Amino acid sequence: MMKRIRTTLFLAALPMLASVPAVAADVAAGAVKVKEVCQACHGMNGNSTSPDYPRLGGQHEDYLVQALRDYKSGARKNPIMNGFAATLSEQDIENVAAYFASQPQVVFTKR
Repeated sequence: MMKRIRTTLFLAALPMLASVPAVAADVAAGAVKVKEVCQACHGMNGNSTSPDYPRLGGQHEDYLVQALRDYKSGARKNPIMNGFAATLSEQDIENVAAYFASQPQVVFTKR
């Protein structure tokens, strides 16, 4: 009976464990990588003033992680982003996403 309870509890906890990141994100390391790779198009704080580049500042971290993984795998197609994402390690992806998510979101309005 006790073994069955432990097994049930373990199986119930599996989905929660799957959602926990395997590595802790480092916002400072993300800032360094952004300066090296992302800043030219997206701006240092992720709030590009050009309508050609998405604003990433304040975006949800999990969304940014998934987008970068998809660019890296080729599931999401953009020749520029595919090339940049291919150079990122899993830790870089986590760090960059954490950095951009920690930045303020800026909403620009047309005049």
